[in-house]
Amino acid sequence: MSSSADANIPGDDALQALREALRVSPNNTALRLHFADTLLSHGHAEEAEKQFREGLAHSPNSLPMKLGLARAFFQQGKHSHALVILEDLVKHSNAPARAFLLHAKLLAGAGEIEQAVREYRRAIALDANLVDPEFASRLGIGASEAESEVVEGKVRNAWNEDEDAAPTQEVERPKTTFADVGGMERVKEEIRLKIIHPLAHPELYKAYGKSIGGGILMYGPPGCGKTHLARATAGEIKASFIAVGINDVLEMWIGSSERNLHSLFEQARDHKPCVLFFDEVDALGASRSDMRNHAGRQLINQFLAEMDGVKSSNEGVLILAATNAPWHLDSAFRRPGRFDRVLFVPPPDAAARAAILRLQCKGKPMEEIDFDSVAKKADAFSGADLKATVDVAVERKLQEAMKTGVPKPLTTKDLAAAASTLKPTTKEWFATARNYALYSNQGGIYDDILQYLKL
Repeated sequence: MSSSADANIPGDDALQALREALRVSPNNTALRLHFADTLLSHGHAEEAEKQFREGLAHSPNSLPMKLGLARAFFQQGKHSHALVILEDLVKHSNAPARAFLLHAKLLAGAGEIEQAVREYRRAIALDANLVDPEFASRLGIGASEAESEVVEGKVRNAWNEDEDAAPTQEVERPKTTFADVGGMERVKEEIRLKIIHPLAHPELYKAYGKSIGGGILMYGPPGCGKTHLARATAGEIKASFIAVGINDVLEMWIGSSERNLHSLFEQARDHKPCVLFFDEVDALGASRSDMRNHAGRQLINQFLAEMDGVKSSNEGVLILAATNAPWHLDSAFRRPGRFDRVLFVPPPDAAARAAILRLQCKGKPMEEIDFDSVAKKADAFSGADLKATVDVAVERKLQEAMKTGVPKPLTTKDLAAAASTLKPTTKEWFATARNYALYSNQGGIYDDILQYLKL
């Protein structure tokens, strides 16, 4: 980046000035939007996300705020979150041109190249300054068959080509166990029954003809510890652990995504016992009835075939998956032998919230803190919300220390005050989940949500 560009990037002093201005004028939507955009351009995507969310709480129909939140998600790699916002945003007649460009990039990442081409063309038609030669080249816009393997979004089949190029993931040996996971006792017990006991007592399970392996799908609000629990499961049984994100599978070439998925399953089979964990699995296994392109359907068929062990045995391969949107997952994944255990991972209860706060405060200067009292004030907070609570309290202590030159320890009052300034992000998720639980609850799959909400 050039020095002139660096000069235009605001420093910490400018960010702090905006932060102070917003504290004085919290209802100034234009100021909050400017602050959030500035944070995002400065690489502070997580804090920008909070500001965009707060802005939407005051102005729920603001298209710039919605686009900003999608950009914040995109910058953090939360592609399925961003896609949900953009799919709604681009339906508006006055949608910003940047919304179409970001939508095009997400579609390209998901392998929907022809649709990405259409969205990219809409973006530059609205704003010629958004022309991105590198991205256009990837999409094959303006290319001829003689000079490119991608022409106007038409791509070659790469399933049988360059098998050695199939990706491999880092194989971990987690030391985290269930003892390091606060709460979630019901979910832990289900995992013990499905995964841990079969490995500890293989002769009993084989006597009843039960194979060692299978799948568990965990769903619930974001930030509630699904990934942490998956890693702890591997640590509990001293198994290998392979974490798979959507970017590890999806590619623009037709057939490459299927090859990548097959390679990851083969890697898990080579390192069994192995926990193969898919995060945001709904992005890989979205309902085929909602799909318009052939490539997406082919990937789901490949995923189902791998789970069934059509060509290779999955004995000893334990498949865990997490999703914030189980209603978008193809129903075929819930058949016996696939994700035949679907577990709701709720926000932590009071005891678990206190344990998480203790963990987050560990190593920081603090007085004797009544974590149970703070936990009660943080009702419905996710693990991520609790981390944010501690971060806010620490920031305020740092501001005090800058003025006095003397660092002071965290207190119960500090944490309680920080918690009172934050809203639980889980409520947004439950607003959506409630509708599915009430009106689209075939087979009682979402009864746990109704029970949690006391409906």
